[in-house]
Amino acid sequence: MESSERSVSVWESTVPQRQYPPLAGAAEADVCVVGAGIAGITAAYLLAKAGRRVIVLDKTSVGGGETGQTTAHLSSALDDYFHVLEKVHGEKGARLAFESHQAAIERIGAIVAEEGIDCDYLRIDGYWFREPGDPHGPEFLQKEHDAARRAGAEVELVERIPGVPFDSGPALRFARQGQFHVLKYLAGLADAIHRLGGRIHTGNHVTEVEGGPRATASGDGFSVSAGAVVVATNPPVHDRFAIHTKQAPYRTYAIAGKVPAESVRPALLWDTLEPYHYIRTQPVEGDPSRLWVIVGGEDVKQGHADDHAERHARLLAWARPRFGIQSAELQWSGMVMEPFDYMAFSGRDPSGRDNVYVHTGDSGHGMTHGTLGGMLISDLVLGRPNEWETLYDPSRKTLSVDSLKEFAMENLDVAVQYAKLSPTFSDAEGAAQVAPGTGAVVQRGMQKVAVYRDEQGVAHEMSALCTHLQCVIRWNSEERSWDCPCHGSRFAPTGEVLTGPAIYPLKRLDGGGA
Repeated sequence: MESSERSVSVWESTVPQRQYPPLAGAAEADVCVVGAGIAGITAAYLLAKAGRRVIVLDKTSVGGGETGQTTAHLSSALDDYFHVLEKVHGEKGARLAFESHQAAIERIGAIVAEEGIDCDYLRIDGYWFREPGDPHGPEFLQKEHDAARRAGAEVELVERIPGVPFDSGPALRFARQGQFHVLKYLAGLADAIHRLGGRIHTGNHVTEVEGGPRATASGDGFSVSAGAVVVATNPPVHDRFAIHTKQAPYRTYAIAGKVPAESVRPALLWDTLEPYHYIRTQPVEGDPSRLWVIVGGEDVKQGHADDHAERHARLLAWARPRFGIQSAELQWSGMVMEPFDYMAFSGRDPSGRDNVYVHTGDSGHGMTHGTLGGMLISDLVLGRPNEWETLYDPSRKTLSVDSLKEFAMENLDVAVQYAKLSPTFSDAEGAAQVAPGTGAVVQRGMQKVAVYRDEQGVAHEMSALCTHLQCVIRWNSEERSWDCPCHGSRFAPTGEVLTGPAIYPLKRLDGGGA
């Protein structure tokens, strides 16, 4: 296997993702958690704290999926806006959305204090501000202020953002937001899980989850029988249809550059462009005189563009005059699952598997969505009532005009991607034109072929149909991966699964193994 060489985030550049011995053979637990990102590790920690025997399984490492690619904002100032959430979920739903995300920030702080985790956890203010070219009118901030207050947020309109080296103009200040180093935090939670008697195994690719009085999670050479199984793998790997039609994969981009520590006050910042920019700082390891300024944005539907360098360049061009960043010393991207009605899917399995729970659809708030999902699912497993259950129910049907429009648009786009099965579509004229270290989809008769040419010039040929639901994959030149534009699956250059919902590798057409 030739692995993907994805870009490296600030967190990955300072803390290695943690590996644990893989599980071999059969094991039993009270709860098996599939996925060692923030949602899965949070659920595992809370269940272990409640005295449950927990086993965590992950294909890669702790924080090795999209959690390690985040910018790690801890925010209850939601990016889909409270006045929109009111229209979709009603005033009560908007209030529960705020309260649950704020509770996630508070819970992370409580865990950091209780477990003594050194992860740069900091409570700071967050600010929404308008930019030239903002599609919203001048009344937008006031409208959002009023809706946020109705939801329970501590928010005020200020003349400008304090402590930033540019004139922001009027902004909304949200109090009691936060930030942390996510991989240091997960490492602390993992240590606590072990201390509490839990087990973590990496290198285990789960290919099947079954419900029942004893639910099971299994793969090649291992299985876990448990009273409950929690699937927290970003896109779910155990379900083919129930959730995947209600969310869509997007790619979001980030850069980081160093500036003098005194030049900017730590805060969370977001502008109101579409797609919007999001900004935070992070201490530079070993150099208290410098701060990383981390800028994200330039979102695009996954597999719809392979212009990653241009998107990073646009982020730098936006950040340079505002923060003095001269170069993007680090740049990376991550995949975000966007639910049709803006709230994550967290709770009982929607396809009816007994004792199976799922978390997905983190939207632009993976750290708080993942944390509150771990809190909610642990309550459900333990039989405790939780007032967030209905809002995040994976089986919900949200019938507002806005959510139905979003649902229709995303599924129309999926239909367009399937139409590209037609033999008139191709990314290159033939395998001979694929340069070393790159990939492309080429037409061969009626067949779509994914061709990757390695650095030695050897061509690897695979079917270009995603093994989840047969959508045509695309080459991602930055992450050196094959990405599915329909439901979020990603594959290594030679076809191995990187991210579900696909559980099987791309079909080899050249006699090679995969």
